Amino acid sequence: MKLFLASGNLHKARELQALADAEGLRVEIVSASTAGGMPAVAEDMGTFAGNAGKKARALRARLPPEAWALADDSGLCVDELGGAPGVESAYYAGLQSDDAANLKKLVEVMSDVPEGRRGAQFVCVLFLVGPAGEFIFEGHCEGGLRREPGGGGGFGYDPIFVPAGYDRSFAELGDEIKNRLSHRARAWTKLADWLRSRT
Repeated sequence: MKLFLASGNLHKARELQALADAEGLRVEIVSASTAGGMPAVAEDMGTFAGNAGKKARALRARLPPEAWALADDSGLCVDELGGAPGVESAYYAGLQSDDAANLKKLVEVMSDVPEGRRGAQFVCVLFLVGPAGEFIFEGHCEGGLRREPGGGGGFGYDPIFVPAGYDRSFAELGDEIKNRLSHRARAWTKLADWLRSRT
């Protein structure tokens, strides 16, 4: 089965393909570029599911009728910040910001917050749309924020996020552990179960 990923983020494509491979699924995750590119979509729905659905439907509109489009919307929700940056995680430091700028801003915003109030969770919604309808799969990873980034792996907020039960950041734990614990992995497990039920 081929899933067209409604994203220009190569990290996400690689991470999802690794998850599919680890599950032993015969699924190929292909970039939106193979279908002429990802249409411009304003991520203005206010929820992960809303944004993911909007992206998936936009890509599906340019695919063959039998094709499936998969969109991911995910972010970091910090308890002390009322769930921010949340759906704005990719643009936390501004519309033209990058991972480094977003991470730097979060470190600064949280600099005076004491240890007992640094809880956070990563949230991922995978939205699949195709000839059989629309399906939503959600995953969460609870944890907390360290004061300074650590580790050279991962991307985004991985260097500051420490999953529950660990004392190192996602960026330090490595892909094998992250791909077992992450919000995206947990959402993918639900999607993988659904895919198996269809074969």
